Amino acid sequence: QVQLVESGGDSVQAGGSLRLSCAASGFIFSSYWMYWVRQSPGKGFEWVSAISSDGATTYYADSVKGRFTMSRDKGKNTLYLKMNSLKPEDTAMYYCAADVVFSRPSSITKGFYLYWGQGTQVTVPS
Repeated sequence: QVQLVESGGDSVQAGGSLRLSCAASGFIFSSYWMYWVRQSPGKGFEWVSAISSDGATTYYADSVKGRFTMSRDKGKNTLYLKMNSLKPEDTAMYYCAADVVFSRPSSITKGFYLYWGQGTQVTVPS
C-alpha cells in the first residue's frame, strides 16, 4: 500500500523557518520524481518544487526560489522541504506527491501526480 505522510507543518512568524518531511512507503522511492504542491485558503493548487529520483536535480517555482530547498534521503525514504524567510503568502496546506516522470504543469489539480499525501498545514500570520 502506497503511503505519503507529511509532517512538520506549524504556525510560524513571518521571516521564520520550517522543515517539512514526507515519509514514503509502498513504492520504490528512489525511482520516483518527488514534488511539493500547496493549496492556499480559497485558492487552487500551486506547484512548488520537484526533485529528481537521484536527488541531483531540483526545480522551484519563482515564488519560492531562493527561500525553499528540497532534498531527499534515500536511506530513510523521506522527502524534505526546508522553508526559510517565510511570508504570509506561504500560508497553505502542503502536499508531497510522487510520479515516475517529471512534469511541471501550468495549472495543477490533486490527482495530477500518481501518488499524493494528505498534507500538512503551514500558517504564517500577517
